[in-house]
Amino acid sequence: MMAETKTRTRPAAVSLTPAAEQRIADLMAKAPEGAIGVKLSTPRRGCSGLAYSVDYVTEENNFDEKIETPGGLFYIDGASVLYLVGSVMDWQEDDFTAGFVFDNPNAKGACGCGESFMV
Repeated sequence: MMAETKTRTRPAAVSLTPAAEQRIADLMAKAPEGAIGVKLSTPRRGCSGLAYSVDYVTEENNFDEKIETPGGLFYIDGASVLYLVGSVMDWQEDDFTAGFVFDNPNAKGACGCGESFMV
């Protein structure tokens, strides 16, 4: 008799608010030809070392985390996942600014202008 194997679904590294999911849907609705989703990465830049970058992606990378949202696919760069585990990504707009906002429990500090963070 064969033993049953159980698979455990692991939670996504980053949680998306409904506003962030809607913004991904809006971006995908006007995405350039060939775009398959939107990708979050943390390139090195700014005074604190790392920054958040959200861009269109045209091909899947096996090391990236893939999250299916109602509006399209959202990818997290495989090299950035450790810096982002447990984060919440939101979209906020007011009269003067609009952008993705991150609540990252791994960030130990940020630069004064808010463009970059350190872990």
